[in-house]
Amino acid sequence: MEKFTLLDGLVAPMDRANVDTDAIIPKQFLKSIKRSGFAPNLFDEWRYLDHGEPGMDNSKRAVNPDFVLNQARYQGASILLARKNFGCGSSREHAPWALEQFGFRAIIAPSFADIFFNNCYKNGVLPIVLGDAQVDVLFNEVKAFPGYRLIVDLEQQVVRTTNGSASYAFDVDAFRKYCMLNGLDDIGLTLRQADKIRAFEERHIAAQPWLANTI
Repeated sequence: MEKFTLLDGLVAPMDRANVDTDAIIPKQFLKSIKRSGFAPNLFDEWRYLDHGEPGMDNSKRAVNPDFVLNQARYQGASILLARKNFGCGSSREHAPWALEQFGFRAIIAPSFADIFFNNCYKNGVLPIVLGDAQVDVLFNEVKAFPGYRLIVDLEQQVVRTTNGSASYAFDVDAFRKYCMLNGLDDIGLTLRQADKIRAFEERHIAAQPWLANTI
């Protein structure tokens, strides 16, 4: 997992509440046994004018010009600004996969669905909870100023404007913060104990050699 320390990113506004995981990555794209390749189908039903299916050539599909992520001013955005209860619905981990693969490293919203919130941390996407009034201010700023950017400082737990005119503190669990700063997902945390695991396996086999042929 990529480390998250300081992000200076373009902001894209998703101005709708209760965005569920089936909207983020529709169910037909969950058939893949791989953990990659989901970015082209992020928000598929909103990005395109036709119905998407796995294996389609997305470059030949008609895009919805009114959808925010298709607008030129938001191309390359790495911070998604959203409304309350973002990521509700089913528990599919493919949702943060698709967001991260598209290029989003942080999501700012007044609230998140619990499972989606947890899955974001496991996949290198920082979910930031700010108050409704603060989010309203950010939506107004994004819409008023093309190229609007924010700086997300995880170490200091603050979101600030690039000109320093405003800053917003956010809470984050200490352990999750540690994992994000060091780029450690569940596998990475386990691999840090690789020497101890290997030593245990060697002792275990030495004490019970008949198990060697079963491993």
